[in-house]
Amino acid sequence: MKLDIHEDYIRSAFFGLQDGLVSTTGVVVGISAGVNDKAIVVLAALVAVTVEATSMAAGQYSSEKAVHQMDKTGKHTDSLLIGALIMFFAYLGAGLIPIAPVLIVGPPQSSVISIILALTGLFIVGLFRGWISKEHPLRNAVELTIIGGAATAIGLVVGHFLKIN
Repeated sequence: MKLDIHEDYIRSAFFGLQDGLVSTTGVVVGISAGVNDKAIVVLAALVAVTVEATSMAAGQYSSEKAVHQMDKTGKHTDSLLIGALIMFFAYLGAGLIPIAPVLIVGPPQSSVISIILALTGLFIVGLFRGWISKEHPLRNAVELTIIGGAATAIGLVVGHFLKIN
């Protein structure tokens, strides 16, 4: 049995998962580095992940709508709403992964756990992306992990230098 999923939905899912993990981890560890108050970190992270998931879904909808409007071949038959919902839930779900340690353990210990979980998640997403595309799963996994690690490091550095404690 062949699973036939529209390529635009796959792109929405991968983009949402990747960006949800990377952006939210950067926010969580950056804010944790800048302030030791668990409530502030949780509030900022939850606000960020919900606003970003909504923004990403809106961006997915409007950019894909532009593609549909420009497409004269009829190739783009995906639902704009489904694509936006996939983006929203992929982003939100992935974004909750680095937030969970903050809720359970609290800063500053939660930062290390959040980073490990996010990088592991990115590695798995990269492997899966490579497997689906039949293009070097391990290379995809390493590439995605390095990109996510760099973005997370930026959040950590900014939070450290702008510390308010």
